[in-house]
Amino acid sequence: MRRTRTGILLLLICANTITWSQDEEFSKMPYLSFFTGLVNYQGDLNPNSFTFGRSKFTAGASVRIPLSRWFTARAGFNIGSLEAADRYNRDYLKPRNLSFFTSVKEVFAALELNLLNIDKSRFTPYFYGGIAVFHFNPWAYDNGGEKIYLQPLSTEGQGILDFPTQKTYKLTQFALPFGAGLKYAVSNNVHVGIEFSQRKTFTDYLDDVSSFYVDRDKLLAAKGSKAVEMAFRGLSSPAASAPYPAHGEQRGTPSEMDWYYFTGINLEVKMSALASLFRGGRDKSYQQRCPRRIL
Repeated sequence: MRRTRTGILLLLICANTITWSQDEEFSKMPYLSFFTGLVNYQGDLNPNSFTFGRSKFTAGASVRIPLSRWFTARAGFNIGSLEAADRYNRDYLKPRNLSFFTSVKEVFAALELNLLNIDKSRFTPYFYGGIAVFHFNPWAYDNGGEKIYLQPLSTEGQGILDFPTQKTYKLTQFALPFGAGLKYAVSNNVHVGIEFSQRKTFTDYLDDVSSFYVDRDKLLAAKGSKAVEMAFRGLSSPAASAPYPAHGEQRGTPSEMDWYYFTGINLEVKMSALASLFRGGRDKSYQQRCPRRIL
């Protein structure tokens, strides 16, 4: 009789309670993750780290596959745009009057380390690192307000025979992504969190600014008047009175590569739960732990 009463009590509890699954099969189910937030950059037109005054909207998605309770493989993409201008820069750089805009599209793969077991604690800090491939194409408005792409103009003599040390930069390059975040398990199926991440690039030309000015007449002969106009915008500034800089005069800081970074929120949904939702059914990872036989 005592066993019967205990069994009935367990049935009542199971009928009204959905418990957290603890088996390894559940822990290895993949998640679809959605990211949104802000993106910004650090470089010659914005030398300060982690400034968000002119940040732009970004969005992305990824697939996360738990490899164990502690490690997760993740791969996905992000899209956004970057911009900066000397009018917001340090005072001694404002007369240069340069500016740029670019979209950024990246794909990445990374390994994530979770510091806590989220199935038990329901939250965990995490770190991640990996590799990314990104595409950019800097442009700016000319004196007439027309959109001009900068890389073909060789504003620092890139690819011009008279300046053999100046190599044309590629618009698709590698980067090293790494970051940290905190996520919380709303349920077995849904995690939400915040994340900050950086991208160490291997180019100093996200903003089309890197090294030094080249000879004005040689640039004019090779690329035309538009290249001269976009290489030194100080001539279009009302406050500017300086002539076009001499060949070899510093234009940027080639020893420091450009960076870009993301800040935002993640929403992770178990892919089996999404599939179940579209089928109109229930996710099998929700398990009622009820005894098969009481007596």
